[in-house]
Amino acid sequence: MKIKFHLPTFIITVLAFSLFFLAGFAFKQQDTGYILNHEKDIAIDDAGPHDGGGKTTAFPFFSKFKGGKMAFRKRILHPGSSIGYHLQEQQEIYYILSGKGDLQMNGKTIPVITGDAILTLPGSSHGLKPAGNEDLSVLITYQN
Repeated sequence: MKIKFHLPTFIITVLAFSLFFLAGFAFKQQDTGYILNHEKDIAIDDAGPHDGGGKTTAFPFFSKFKGGKMAFRKRILHPGSSIGYHLQEQQEIYYILSGKGDLQMNGKTIPVITGDAILTLPGSSHGLKPAGNEDLSVLITYQN
């Protein structure tokens, strides 16, 4: 079942939730009380995770922060790449920032587009790839 979310509300909720946890932990270890990452400074050319292959661009926000409880990532899947099909052991959210893709969820193919949000529950298997010849940009968050 695909559940649609109101785009602005969802983005604000995900960012607030992530920043609440990250800022709280950062405050304990940083004199400034926050950590700022600039996308342009953390971009990494990388193969698709979970043996997805192809070429992707990863943005591992806050990856150098030790002690964080949340992962907050952006990944651009270029044509021919994917996040490989894998078993999910914890809740994970994919939010489609731009493009069109094919989500594999428990053996079914589900088309996804800009503005879609997918909450994968533990015990489910999933993977994601761009549809067509355009990039698919996705925001990913999960517990560390």
